Amino acid sequence: MAEDYYKILGIDKKAKNEDIKKAYRKLALKYHPDRNPGNKEAEDNFKKISEAYAVLSDSEKRRQYDTYGSQSFGQRFTQEDIFRNFNINDILKEFGFNQRSGGGIFGSQFGRRSTFGGAAGGDRFEDLFGGRRYSERPQSHKGQDLEYNLDITVEEAFTGTEKKVSLAGGIGADKILIKVPPGINTGQKLRIPGKARPGSGGGPPGDLYINIRILPHPVFSREGDDVYVQKSISYSQAVLGDTLNIETLDGESKRIKIPAGAQPNTRIRMKGYGFPRFKGTGRGDAYLRFTIDVPRNPTKKQLQLIKALADEGL
Repeated sequence: MAEDYYKILGIDKKAKNEDIKKAYRKLALKYHPDRNPGNKEAEDNFKKISEAYAVLSDSEKRRQYDTYGSQSFGQRFTQEDIFRNFNINDILKEFGFNQRSGGGIFGSQFGRRSTFGGAAGGDRFEDLFGGRRYSERPQSHKGQDLEYNLDITVEEAFTGTEKKVSLAGGIGADKILIKVPPGINTGQKLRIPGKARPGSGGGPPGDLYINIRILPHPVFSREGDDVYVQKSISYSQAVLGDTLNIETLDGESKRIKIPAGAQPNTRIRMKGYGFPRFKGTGRGDAYLRFTIDVPRNPTKKQLQLIKALADEGL
């Protein structure tokens, strides 16, 4: 389990910045390697208190540490993250240490290579911190990806469309143009590279992912690349047959012959009148699916005719 930075410095979790600084100065005077030559235990303790101070003296790092806890913080943040922007030379000078004897051996660790102390001092410091030397250049990270739910109509999914959306926190977030290709379906995503949150340390921005949702339509419904047209016909049309003009997604009117004796929920195929295949070739099919329309308020004459049909077994 990771060690508690507050316990390492011997302070309370509500300690103020001045209390943190005083605690570190006291312990740094005690464990400074130049005051404890050849003492491995002192060096290890100095490493621990320096790491604790690097985190707790920085308001943002401390906030992250308090949020995630010691164990999770250690998994999320590298040594480079912890010691970034931590100038040990200035800190030691402020605490009254002689930079010539101490600054050089700590400078390379905290991102500011110093000429004080010589190569031997630098090597001592690298040995103290596991042989790792950190660059002054901050570590680059790609920006956070973002998602946006975009609602489009059945017609827009059929023909393709362009939409302008606003996205708080993105790159160029005032107006982002989204090009929706023909044939897209609910649940599919579009990736817009570099339009999410900016990166850090020179890293690239994140990507924007558009979640497509197709709105319901009163006439057309979709199953894969096929489209269904629901139509109500009268009992006489079902029995005798008829010819109907059916609207298609192309905006055309197609004449469809209904055979005599058609049964409810019968499907009539219109080949090639469905959706374009997303990022492919060809199209799905359209299907006319009809139900029998039963009159709610038949006239007196209609009732007489229906009774006559009933007498004939219809």
